[in-house]
Amino acid sequence: MRVSDYDFDLPEQSIASQPLQQRDASRLLCLSEVNDDFSDRRIVDLPHMVQPGDVWVVNDTKVIPARLVGSKQSGGRVEILLLEPTDKTDVWRAWGKANKPLKEGTMITFSDTFTATVLAREGKDVLVQLQADDVAAAIETHGHMPLPPYIARPDSEEDKQRYQTVFARHAGAVAAPTAGLHLTTELMAAMQAAGAEFVHVTLHVGPGTFQPVQVEDVADHIMHEEAYIVPAETAEAVNRARQQGRRVVAVGTTSLRTLEAAGQSGQLLAGAGRTSIFITPGYHFRMVDALLTNFHLPKSTLLMLVSALAGRQRVLAAYEHAKQAGYRFYSYGDAMFVPGRTES
Repeated sequence: MRVSDYDFDLPEQSIASQPLQQRDASRLLCLSEVNDDFSDRRIVDLPHMVQPGDVWVVNDTKVIPARLVGSKQSGGRVEILLLEPTDKTDVWRAWGKANKPLKEGTMITFSDTFTATVLAREGKDVLVQLQADDVAAAIETHGHMPLPPYIARPDSEEDKQRYQTVFARHAGAVAAPTAGLHLTTELMAAMQAAGAEFVHVTLHVGPGTFQPVQVEDVADHIMHEEAYIVPAETAEAVNRARQQGRRVVAVGTTSLRTLEAAGQSGQLLAGAGRTSIFITPGYHFRMVDALLTNFHLPKSTLLMLVSALAGRQRVLAAYEHAKQAGYRFYSYGDAMFVPGRTES
């Protein structure tokens, strides 16, 4: 399978650089369960699309202000993207960007009371030790929201609230589970009234979600790894729905990847784990029947995942329609509802 099979052209004006004023004002492109048709709807139509007994699974990870901007002792600018803490809460794995590769022992100053020291390099990553009276508070005070690289503007105060789902609970992500950004408490209540049950998983989204596949043969791509947690009540709800023939709908590719990673046995297992699952066409879905998702980048693993669920040609045709119809793409963009159907 070639990466070029998942390429498409996208005008720059199709990329959403700002959120809409209302979360649930986004458009929704719905694929058919039975044929290659699709329809133009709105996120606010979701209650009418609920099948009584549906289990909708959301990712309750919380985005941290993981981008830190500082300077070296020489005065050179340094940008650090925190990835995840080690077993020591003040030592983080991170990406560093400076005019020269960061070396062991480099001191970085973010403010008079917040500094860091590079402890080691591990391939593309660096280990940094953060120094402050309260490291977590210093990150919150001095950190910037880690907007995706295709949003070519500085983060704003609005992003602190809008690049976060309304159900975000567990801090640790450096990218938002963007399909969940469309949901409001009122919309979720209306969906529950229509017969949907909401349950949560936690997958701390890493920056690898935005990394393009840089090999031509998909089989040569190495997926990034992310930490997840499946609560016991979520496992029980999903397993019960599967046994009773009710739909399990993943809100976002991160929820889907968590469910499939923890459900390889055919039963969803509760607990914590790490996954680098790479879902491509030909994959047999064990847990998920449908997906709510945003539009993804060309040649991306996420576009391949959606194609695995609905069929490559059908997904690319839907993307072409979305482009022509003026849908907004990527993290702050519009959404798709994708019921599973194997491509013939």
